[in-house]
Amino acid sequence: MNAVFVDTSYLLALELANDGNHTRAVQHWRGASSSTERMVTTSYVVDEVVTFFNHRGFHAKAVRVGNSLLCSPSVHLVHVDEALFFEGWAEFQKYYDKNFSLTDCISFVVMRQMNTHRAMAFDKHFEQAGFTTEP
Repeated sequence: MNAVFVDTSYLLALELANDGNHTRAVQHWRGASSSTERMVTTSYVVDEVVTFFNHRGFHAKAVRVGNSLLCSPSVHLVHVDEALFFEGWAEFQKYYDKNFSLTDCISFVVMRQMNTHRAMAFDKHFEQAGFTTEP
């Protein structure tokens, strides 16, 4: 079964009506959510999403979105353990000329490990790292 990585930028666009990519994300999600394709994300992405909402005073939304991701049978959650953290850190150190976050680099490592080259993302960093983004 093919897998697609789900990034913070996509999840925020889905949830934020004032996000410039909201309409595209919602339209794309309608098809993606009914697909049998496996969606993959990391515990660091979940952390970024819930922290984003909580820091803006939307604790209930942070909890709702977090629980949706953690409980979804459609989403495979990769927990960032010590080994994955250091693989991401090694990746991060290679990109002295890019503005990638550590979370991005960990995502890239996971995508390569899972042999997937597609990400649900509005983050140009995925394309800069050689991946395809959707929508």
